[in-house]
Amino acid sequence: MKLIAIVLTFNESLHLARCLASLKDVAAAVLVVDCFSSDDTLDIARAHGALVIQNAWVNHATQFNWALTQLGPDTDWVLRLDADEYLTPELTTEIHSRLPMLGPEIDGIYCNRRMTFQGCQIRHGGVFPIQVLRLFRYGRGECENRWMDEHIKVAGPTVKFDGEIIDDNLNSLTWWTEKHNRYANREAIDLLNLEYGFMPHDSVADLHNRSQAGMKRWIKERVYARLPGGFRAFAYFFYRYVLRLGFLDGQAGTAFHFLQGFWYRYLVDAKVAEVKRYMRDSGATVTEAIEKTLDIRVGH
Repeated sequence: MKLIAIVLTFNESLHLARCLASLKDVAAAVLVVDCFSSDDTLDIARAHGALVIQNAWVNHATQFNWALTQLGPDTDWVLRLDADEYLTPELTTEIHSRLPMLGPEIDGIYCNRRMTFQGCQIRHGGVFPIQVLRLFRYGRGECENRWMDEHIKVAGPTVKFDGEIIDDNLNSLTWWTEKHNRYANREAIDLLNLEYGFMPHDSVADLHNRSQAGMKRWIKERVYARLPGGFRAFAYFFYRYVLRLGFLDGQAGTAFHFLQGFWYRYLVDAKVAEVKRYMRDSGATVTEAIEKTLDIRVGH
């Protein structure tokens, strides 16, 4: 059984060694797909025995699906892991013991992802446990073709492992807010695409498969996206911070739930409104307005 891990990188010298160390006893090989880093990312990857290739960045989904085309036909399973994530020893043990026992009908494996923010584990607000499909049988899975919040999708049966992936970014709050400003551009594109349909719509939204990701995406696309902009950001924050007890996460947790659950989503709505205002004032198409206001080319 040959398991290959794929890690996408750009200037990840702060996290990569920890990530690769957690894969040492799990993956037969690690493929690091780098977007022309300017720090020590490549040296760290090679020092840990990873195979390194470089490719220009479009978005996460495009980069990951391109990485899949670089794997050999002898690959059995693929593990997707972000550079600022790592596997717990419990998940490592579980992969060793349970993966070889799975029948050929199983296409993918869900596990829990635990989030940290400013050194604090986030335990409330509906953020944990989040079930993510990160391990799948080669040739039977791929990443959704989306600009933001992309998931791995498989067609066949899945199982659930109990071990965890830890998401623990060590960068500063300034870096975090700058990253989420860029994320807001990408999420605005997905929301605009729901309304205007300028790109193919690829989604795991499906209540019938009963996966957590599918149900959350269905709610996001069929309910949240239809609420008034701005109001929906406040409603989501109220749900997370009050109804799902996010206030119990303490000072760091309050900052996280406010910034990620309200500020970020309000920023997305403000960017959607900016694109529509440009369309109205200039007569531009939605893709032209996105390029002018968000500086991203889509639909080409």
